[in-house]
Amino acid sequence: MHIGCPTEIKVREYRVGLTPAAVHSLTERGHSVTIQAGAGLGAGFSDADYIAAGAQIGDVDAVFAADMIVKVKELQADERARLRKGQTLFTYLHLAPDTPQTQDLLASGATCIAYETVTDRNGGLPLLAPMSEVAGRLAPQVGAWSLQKANGGRGVLMGGVPGVGPADVVVIGGGVVGTHAARIAAGMGARVTVLDLSLPRLRQLDDQFGGVFGTRYASPANIAELVTQADMIVGAVLIPGAAAPKLLTRADLSTLKPGAVLVDVAIDQGGCFETSKATTHDDPIYEVDGIVHYCVANMPGAVARTSTIALGNATMPFVLALADKGWKAACAADPHLAAGLNVHEGTLTNEAVATAQNLDWVAPETLL
Repeated sequence: MHIGCPTEIKVREYRVGLTPAAVHSLTERGHSVTIQAGAGLGAGFSDADYIAAGAQIGDVDAVFAADMIVKVKELQADERARLRKGQTLFTYLHLAPDTPQTQDLLASGATCIAYETVTDRNGGLPLLAPMSEVAGRLAPQVGAWSLQKANGGRGVLMGGVPGVGPADVVVIGGGVVGTHAARIAAGMGARVTVLDLSLPRLRQLDDQFGGVFGTRYASPANIAELVTQADMIVGAVLIPGAAAPKLLTRADLSTLKPGAVLVDVAIDQGGCFETSKATTHDDPIYEVDGIVHYCVANMPGAVARTSTIALGNATMPFVLALADKGWKAACAADPHLAAGLNVHEGTLTNEAVATAQNLDWVAPETLL
């Protein structure tokens, strides 16, 4: 199979879909790989590294001539126009809040498999997890920067100093993002509380971290109480493939401390605060009613080398399966990979996306 890997064109997106190690594994199995010139530079991989691994270096036309496109972020409009019937796309899609992208992918006739809805035998999301870990660990870091007075925040230091208390951080969601955010925020010296709807998960966090941070049940009343005390609120909720629920309305902002910071890690799925809108690394924050919002939609791109290697470790078995067998046989052999199928030749195959956009859909297994 011919696999193409383009340069990411989203603003300040430095990750790349294939590492030289992945290229080596593919070419060793007899596949051909075309990497767009300069695609890996932001992650520290030169064109020479890819050539040494067996890849060809080409322009964007050569890349999109491939049978399968492997990348990181969802295709931008110019890229979507290059897709064709019979081609396989393997990347993050986050379709639920993005109707234009959904319509373009349906019109392309391509087969589109989303990293974020591939599952594992434990019910996890193995291709979302590494980037969730990165985003979770970044959230307190960028939130601490946003809290600085020069950036519009309250001017509160995360760990405080002797005689002055630390920042109060509330993390809504106790999954991968929330757990890593809480660990880092607590490590920075903040006073941290994690809210989640799953009592077993809260027990697990208590057992695992032994009081490093507090836990509370995510009832509306508890959320309403804790956010009024918070200097920073990290939105870390996820409904796989679906639009994120709105946890705070604009009216709720009036109950927060002036200069408090909202870090919305769910922004790829539409955001979990009513006032959230996607931002970029060039212009990451904005203010609504005195509250600072950080809503960068590709947070892990800021640490591109770490993120690229972590993502590559997770995607490599699936990339190899798709290349060796083709999308249909690979998905038929692996129901977890089949769960990633979102679009096939003009048909939507993900229920959560269909529900979010009021569209018809078919179950992936009916196409295998």
